[in-house]
Amino acid sequence: MYRLALAALAATTALFVTAANAQQDLSKVEIKTTDLGNKTYRLEGAGGNITIAVGSDGIIMVDTQFAPLSDKIKAAIKAISPLPVKYIILTHFHGDHTGGVANFQKDGITAIAQDNIRLRLLGGTTNGTNGNKTPPLSGDAIPKETYFAGGKEIVVGGRKAVLTHYYNAHTDGDTGVYFPDANVIATGDIMNSNHRYQQVDYFNGGDIRGMIRASDDWLKIANDQTKVVTGHGPLADKKVVADYNAMLKIARDRVLKLVQEGKTEAEVVALDPLKDHNATWANDAAQGMNTLKQYYHSFKR
Repeated sequence: MYRLALAALAATTALFVTAANAQQDLSKVEIKTTDLGNKTYRLEGAGGNITIAVGSDGIIMVDTQFAPLSDKIKAAIKAISPLPVKYIILTHFHGDHTGGVANFQKDGITAIAQDNIRLRLLGGTTNGTNGNKTPPLSGDAIPKETYFAGGKEIVVGGRKAVLTHYYNAHTDGDTGVYFPDANVIATGDIMNSNHRYQQVDYFNGGDIRGMIRASDDWLKIANDQTKVVTGHGPLADKKVVADYNAMLKIARDRVLKLVQEGKTEAEVVALDPLKDHNATWANDAAQGMNTLKQYYHSFKR
């Protein structure tokens, strides 16, 4: 049951994971730790994968998963190092990545995000695919520090995290994180490593073209030894990024051609330009159709 629920979280037909969270018994979730080398770690539980970088006097953390898992995540981090977490970097605003922010910021930790994440959390959001609404948040659930266009660098105890804002990708507030001394990239939900389509949250600024820009950038950064922590799925490498990037470019070209011809959404769906892709990239027919619509709306923002 847990495996099915985790697969559902990775499926791109669900922007927000409130329903999936409710269906899971998070009390049974265990946090799995993977050593990535050079005091850098990947934590897997339920929700988005977490990256941990341990410096000489503190820790940098990427994403938080769901609020009910915070104590388990804190225990997993303590098992790695007794040092305090000083910063949490948020890759985007969806609840399976930001759900634990308040629990960590109450401990005095600073959450850092691209400023659009702050705005989305404060304002509440709507899922463009299914219409589900996420209510506004406040207080410690809102990141204490934000940055705007471009990027930012964070250094803790000699460990450097390079933050890059990939505008209009999975959402309008995505941050990719690169730890150069460990050769580790954390992608957030711009991509997954399940060989599946990834949600384009077009209702909240997402765009397939931004996902291509981001994965193009990671292919320039990565080498054959790079470890890639995706938003969902197993630990990945440069080849996984390359395969995903190639799929996105083919899909972009096919859908854009139809948009430029003046086709409506219904006409594009009827033409089914991603039919061959769906055989290997879609969980099912519904995901294939929803992804096609999301790609279409990338060009209608």
